[in-house]
Amino acid sequence: MVQMQRFTDRCAVITGGAAGIGRAIAERLLTEGARIAVWDIDGKRFQEIAQQSNGRAIAVNVDVADADGIERAAQETIKAFGKVDILIANAGITGPNATTWEYPVDAWKRVVDVNLNGVFLCNRALIPHMLSRGYGRIVNIASIAGKDGNPNAPAYSSTKAAVIGLTKSLGKELAKSGILVNCVTPAAVRTAIFDQMTEQHIQYMLSKIPMGRFGNKEEVAALVCWLASEECSFSTGAAFDISGGRAVY
Repeated sequence: MVQMQRFTDRCAVITGGAAGIGRAIAERLLTEGARIAVWDIDGKRFQEIAQQSNGRAIAVNVDVADADGIERAAQETIKAFGKVDILIANAGITGPNATTWEYPVDAWKRVVDVNLNGVFLCNRALIPHMLSRGYGRIVNIASIAGKDGNPNAPAYSSTKAAVIGLTKSLGKELAKSGILVNCVTPAAVRTAIFDQMTEQHIQYMLSKIPMGRFGNKEEVAALVCWLASEECSFSTGAAFDISGGRAVY
């Protein structure tokens, strides 16, 4: 049971926070004292928690691939809380499982829009506000697929590799600003996102994990919340492995 209160007087945005890993992160941040805004394409799924939070949580319906929508979400969140200290850029999709030469072009573009452009747009929208305050913690959710490259998941693997690159670039740009930017690279965690994958692909991912099991949401949330806290003070532009031993670098 979480007893810490690391986020008292901190305000956090979690994209894709209505379900899965994002929801686990949102709930832990809330438990540890943060005020939170969940940005999700289906924010209604978080409304019950928001309504029971005594004003400490709001749900904002937004597609992270919509640049104008992200700007509106940023303005709405800052108006509601007065500031944003933390961004967890978690929203993502897997896309279909297919070889690169058979991959549907429309599906490729949508995965890029959500997984890469969405992370870029959310970072871009909130960093100027953080710079004006001289403080921020950003955690972008990448994947072990961005390091290793999963077969039959070229769009997902490519976008997650790009998120690692974006994080490293931002970390260097902001290194002296008080804003730290890191990413995490989970191996597979069993959530509803598995519904987008074939069983063959799920078993392939499991076979690559030396611990012989999938991760769980709470394990990822614990690492993300450390990176989002003031305890993280000398790490930026880094990719933190949480893969059950799968990562080789």
